[in-house]
This record gives sequence, structure tokens and C-alpha cells, in this order.
Amino acid sequence: MISRSNAFANIEQELKEAVEFSKGDARKALTHEFGPLDVKAIRATLDMSQNEFASVFGISVSTLRHWERGDRSPQGPALVLLNVVAREPELVLRALAN
Repeated sequence: MISRSNAFANIEQELKEAVEFSKGDARKALTHEFGPLDVKAIRATLDMSQNEFASVFGISVSTLRHWERGDRSPQGPALVLLNVVAREPELVLRALAN
């Protein structure tokens, strides 16, 4: 268990790093950049209908259709999830089944 003084020190250090990052110093920051995804191709590799895919991954069918048509692009947590699904679909499906 982390002591309160250690927890405070960790939070303080993370805040300092966040300030440095906001000023353009990304040396210590862990960042991830994702390129564009072909959501329809990801769904096709899983052999799922739009309804199945949307249900399994907690996405509205309407949103999924917009992504597949290219009207919109996944952002934030959805983009992260889809990247993980694209790379490790069996792992994600297994995790969601538990």
C-alpha cells in the first residue's frame, strides 16, 4: 500500500510532468497517436453484422454507420478501443465475455 506522503509525491510529480507537457516538453509524457481506421474492415474481420458489432462494443448502430460511411471518425476512447480490436480482436472479445 502506498503511504499518503508517497501518493502525494507521485501526484505532484505527475502534475509537474503535465505542466511540462502543456508547455511543449513531451520527453517524459506517454502519448499515443492513432491513424485512421477502416471500421468496416475491422467489423468484417470479426464476421459481425452492424447490429452485432455495435452491441458487443457498446456503440450505437447509427454511430457505427457514420464511421463506416466516413461521415465521422471515432474519437477518444472509441478510437482506442477500435485500435485494440483491430490488433487483438480475440483478446478483446474474451475480456468482454467475462
